[in-house]
Amino acid sequence: MPGPPARDTRSLLLRGAGLVAIAVVSGLLWFLIRHDSTPDEPVAQPPAQNTGQFKFTLVAGPVKTTDCVEKSYGDTQRFFKDSPCQSLVRALYTTESGGAKALVSVALVGMPDSTNAKALKALTEKDGTGNVTDLVKDKTFAGTGTPSVSGKDAAYSSKVDGTNTTIVLADFYAKHKDKDLIERIADDALRLSADLHS
Repeated sequence: MPGPPARDTRSLLLRGAGLVAIAVVSGLLWFLIRHDSTPDEPVAQPPAQNTGQFKFTLVAGPVKTTDCVEKSYGDTQRFFKDSPCQSLVRALYTTESGGAKALVSVALVGMPDSTNAKALKALTEKDGTGNVTDLVKDKTFAGTGTPSVSGKDAAYSSKVDGTNTTIVLADFYAKHKDKDLIERIADDALRLSADLHS
């Protein structure tokens, strides 16, 4: 007996190939839906204010400028006249610990090279040499009972990272006194400069 016509066999083969193709495409789409198609993208890091010993809340800034002479005073201002900065970003934060509330100024100064960055740190570490003007001192930020973070009771901390100098000033609200605590707050606040990079 003669076999079935060739075109019927061809039709079955084409139909089968079509079903296989649909299954492959469906499987691929399902895979793409279930899996991230861009695994190489970096995962967003949490803000620096939430990653240390104290939790900081941004209350003013960041304010950016390239004129460090205008935004500084004393010997620090004279330093910037001879060694201009490349960038200055300033911000204010608050934090609380054991019922005591503190105001924290963070300034990130970009210098042309690491030598000048280290020289700025060494200068501002000394008493009576002025500093970068914080957002309270230049009246950018004002509020009820705002402490002067550049006053004699304020804590100071600083660090150099490459060509960047971070300067932190901190003091308590309500004339609270706790030298050890305010110094720990200032030291911990150095990490906040990570949020101020452009």
